[in-house]
Amino acid sequence: MTCKGIALVTGASVGFGREITCRLVRDGYKVIAAARRKEKLEQLVAQFPESIYPVVMDMMDTKGVEQSINQLPTEWQNIDILVNNAGLALGVDPIPNISLPSWDQMVQTNIVGLIHLTQYIIGGMIKRQKGHVISLGSIAGTYPYPGGNVYGATKAFVAQFMLNLKTDLLGTPIRVTNIEPGLCGGTEFSEVRLKDHEKAKDVYAGTQPLTAQDIAETVSWVVGLPAHVNINRIEMMPVCQAPAGVAVSRKK
Repeated sequence: MTCKGIALVTGASVGFGREITCRLVRDGYKVIAAARRKEKLEQLVAQFPESIYPVVMDMMDTKGVEQSINQLPTEWQNIDILVNNAGLALGVDPIPNISLPSWDQMVQTNIVGLIHLTQYIIGGMIKRQKGHVISLGSIAGTYPYPGGNVYGATKAFVAQFMLNLKTDLLGTPIRVTNIEPGLCGGTEFSEVRLKDHEKAKDVYAGTQPLTAQDIAETVSWVVGLPAHVNINRIEMMPVCQAPAGVAVSRKK
C-alpha cells in the first residue's frame, strides 16, 4: 500500500489514541505514536513494525515535547495529520473541594500541552500547504454537569481554540476539526478520573456507550473526505444519552 502521509497521534498507547493509531495505519498512513508509557508503544510497534514510530512524550513537559518533535528522523518530520488526543479528567468533586494540583494537571495537559504541540507542528503544515489538525474535545465543553468544572472548561477552551485556529488558517488548505464525544466506554478515562474500578464501571451501567473504535472511525471519515471539505466540529453521543435539561434547585 502506498503511504498516504505521516500522522502524529498523542496519547497513542491506549483508548482513543491506540484505536486511532491502528485505524490510520490500516488507512495507509505512517503514524508517530506518542505517549508516556514506553511498553505500550512497543506493543504498537510489534503490531505494525513498518508503520509506527514510537515517541515517549509527556504533554505536561512542553520543553520535552518540543525536543521530541525537533529530534524526529528526517523521513518522519513532514507531519500531515496531527491528532491531539492526549488529555484527562481528574475527580468529580465540586469546585470548593477539588484538589488544585488536579486542576493544574488538567489545564497543563488538556490546554497547554495541546496548544504548544499544535504550534510546533502547524508551521510545517503551512510551509507545505498541506495538513489536518484534529483535536479530541468533549461534550463537557458545551454541557455543564456536576463535577465537570475545570475539565469541562478545558474542553470549552479546546473548542474555541480550534475555531480560532481555523480562522487564522483561512486562505490555506489546512483543515481543522474538533471531535466532541459524549459517554464513551472501554477506555481508561473513568478509571483515571475516579481512581476506583467499581465506580468507573458504574458510569456505564445499563448503557451502550460509544467506543474507542467509534471515535477512530470518525477520525478516519473526517481525514478521508475530499481535501476541500472541512468539518469544523462533530458532537457525538450514544443513543442512550441526550443533552441534559436546565437544573433547578427547589426549597422544600
